[in-house]
Parts: sequence; C-alpha cells; structure tokens
Amino acid sequence: MELDKQVLKELKDAAGASGWTDDPATLEPHLTEWRGLFRGATPIMLAPASTGNAAEILRICNTHRIPVVPQGGNTGLAGGAIPGQDSGQPQVLLSASRLRKVRETDTNNYTITVEAGCVLAEVQAAAARHGLFFPLSLAAEGSCQIGGNIATNAGGTNVLRYGNTRDLVLGLEVVLPDGSVFDDLSALRKDNTGYDLKQLFIGAEGTLGFITAATLKLFPASRSSAAAWLAVESPQAAVNLYVQARRRIGDELVTFELMPRIAIEMVVDAMPACRDPMDAPHDWYVLLEVASAREQASMDEQLSEFLAEHMEAGLVRDGVVAVSESQRSEFWNLRHNISEAQKHAGASIKHDISVPVSRMPEFLVVADERVRAEVPGIRPVPFGHLGDGNLHYNLSQPEGMEAEDFLALWGRLNEIVHTLAVDMDGSFSAEHGIGSLKVDEFERLGKPVELELMRSVKRAIDPHNIMNPGKVLRV
Repeated sequence: MELDKQVLKELKDAAGASGWTDDPATLEPHLTEWRGLFRGATPIMLAPASTGNAAEILRICNTHRIPVVPQGGNTGLAGGAIPGQDSGQPQVLLSASRLRKVRETDTNNYTITVEAGCVLAEVQAAAARHGLFFPLSLAAEGSCQIGGNIATNAGGTNVLRYGNTRDLVLGLEVVLPDGSVFDDLSALRKDNTGYDLKQLFIGAEGTLGFITAATLKLFPASRSSAAAWLAVESPQAAVNLYVQARRRIGDELVTFELMPRIAIEMVVDAMPACRDPMDAPHDWYVLLEVASAREQASMDEQLSEFLAEHMEAGLVRDGVVAVSESQRSEFWNLRHNISEAQKHAGASIKHDISVPVSRMPEFLVVADERVRAEVPGIRPVPFGHLGDGNLHYNLSQPEGMEAEDFLALWGRLNEIVHTLAVDMDGSFSAEHGIGSLKVDEFERLGKPVELELMRSVKRAIDPHNIMNPGKVLRV
C-alpha cells in the first residue's frame, strides 16, 4: 500500500528539502531493531528541523489518518521505534535526528534545555562545558537521543543516585497527534498547578505525541570519584554489601552492579581487549562506584576503610580499586560488553526484570531452578543494576543445542521469568519498555484498571490512533 501522491508531496513540503528520504539504502538502518528481532517498512522517513515542521507533519498525518512512528537513535530493545508491516496501511517514520540544538543552559538554575535529537553524550558534554553534570548514562549514550531516552524513560547505571529519566525532566515540548504543541519547557522544581501533564509523555514510547525538546536537571560535577571491582560469594552477599554501602557511604554511592562469573568469561573469550581484573575466578562480582564533592584523598580513604572492613569480615572475597581512569574504563568495558559477548556464545533470550532488592537473591534461585527444569543445560546470565533492583536475566542456549530450537522456547521462558517477577511484586519490564515485544505480556500481566486508564488516556489524546499504533497498548 502506498501513500497518496498529493499527501506525500504535502509531507515532503512540510519537512523541507533536506528533511525527508525514501532512499532504501538510507532507510535500511532505521528499519531494524538493534537485536534484529523486528524489521519494518516505511515509504518515507521525515526529519523535521523545527517544532513547527513537526507540527505541520502531524497535522497532515492526522487529517489523512496516516500512522506515525517516532524514532530517536533507534537503540531501543523492544521494537518500539520500528514501523510495522502488518498494519494494513503504510506507516511514516518521524525522526528527531535534525532537532539538535542546545537551546539554553542556565548554570544558576542547574538546568539545560535541549532538542530531542541531541545525542545523550552531547547533552553530557554540553553540561560538562559549564562544569556541570547530567547523570543519565547507559551503554548506548554515544548514539541514543535524548528524545528517545525520555520516550522510553531510560534507566542506565546512575539510577541508584539520580533516578530514572523521569526524575531528570523538568519540562517538555511535545507535538500532539493533531499538530498542536504542548509547550511546557518549565525549568521549575516546584509547580503545584494541577496535573503534571509532562509525565504522560515520559515512558509513553511515542504513543501520545512526538517529543521535540526538554528541560533537564543538572547537578554539580563531582570533585572526586572511585570505582572498585569486588568478588562476592553470592547474590545474597552482594545485597548485604549493598545495604552496608548505602548505610556507610550514603548518597555518594552512585553505582552497584552485579555480574556472574559466566558473564565475565563470555566477555573475556569474545573480546581480547577485555581482561579479568582478578587473578583467581569467583562466582559473583560487584562493580561499585562512588562520587563526591569531597577531596579525592578523603574519598579514597573512606572507600579503602569500607572495603578493608568487609574483606576482613568475609563479605568481600577479593577486590581491586581503580587507580586510573583507564582502569575504571576497563571495569566498565567488562560490564557494558556482556550483551554483545552473549551473541558470540550463541542464541540468547533476554529479560529486563525488577524486584525489590531484598528479594533479588530469592528471585535468582527460583528463576534458575525453573528455567533449568524447562530447558536442561540452559545458561542463565543475570547481570545489571542490583542497587535499584533491576537485572537483565538473560538466558543463553545450552551448548550443542541449535539456535532456532532454543529461540522457539522464547514465549515459554518469558512466561516463566515474567510471571515470577510479577509474583514477587516486581516488573517484567524494568527499563526497556513495552514496544512491540511485550504487548502480549502487558495484557497478560498488567492490572486491568491500570490498562483501561492507559487506554482512556490514549483515546483522549490520540482518538484516531495514529501515534505508534500497536506499541505498548492495543486500543
């Protein structure tokens, strides 16, 4: 099915001469999800250079009932930014890639206003030029865009101290499905005037509107920081260490990541540039990072005392404190390359769960038992943000099993893992979102009243269902 030629011309005119493409080679990288689970199709990608251009594009699409799929850096892991092929009509891809301005940095107010197409690393750098810090950080920060981060309520490695993306947004500018503009680029930390409407669009995955700009919180840059790679006996020992770290180090504790031995072996085997920081193998590892406004010597002394105390008590089996930025980067390369290394170990089925931190050891024991009973020889590779209760409970195929046979078990293993997480007062989608991947699971595990409220909001803001139809919710 093709778009009407006159409508297509209107859309091209609205985007401007440099604001559209229908070239297959140019479109190709925008039509496949990072993991390769979803591949889509579109007759055209539109890339407005201003909020006004975006508003005109959506006005035209709404008038002609043309579905629109917003896209940022296309680094998502749930298929939320991929145009569908089975909707019965062509879906237009709406890219934020030309919305790249840093509109304002207010150093006295500790805020920055940026357009949605700014790459996350660019936002971090813009803050750093003023001696300030934007804390959102994730593996894809060199290519993901801030609009997509907001639309998916991205998490990352600093949630423990600074919160999710939702906690970092003060104001938004959003083009609504009918082409009107929700203009609320507020830089206020206190504004108690009715509903906080911007929150509707954070985590909505482009189903309610197209984010064009945001005002974000900034923080003072740290004067000192330290990172440690620690060996622990078990997830329970890691939780015990986390509790002690929160009590002793407080809000200066920025990161608390958990990884099993199998994950480190996969990375070291697949990536020769990565090495094990320790001489002897251990079952579990923690990557702990602290940052402070204090002098470096004071920070180092506190961390050394904390680790020495808990090594003497046996809670920490071994440890290495980074003595340089390059060594800290080596720690993080091990952590960030786990997902990529899994590809070299065969097919994998990935989960993004959260449970209360106190229940994570129990979750891992029960989940391992249940998936191994279902698939003998399966290799669980759970890793991630233990400090905020979010682990990527990834499952690698048994050695000797065919990849396609293993992937055929995706639905059954999802059911086991997701049901367990929800039964433990957790979530089956902690930070990656719903997208296309988890719509069925959301209907199965979501609370009926919650789902119906969301559908009511969707119908009210997007009555013709043109914004990212089929993602997150079926309406």
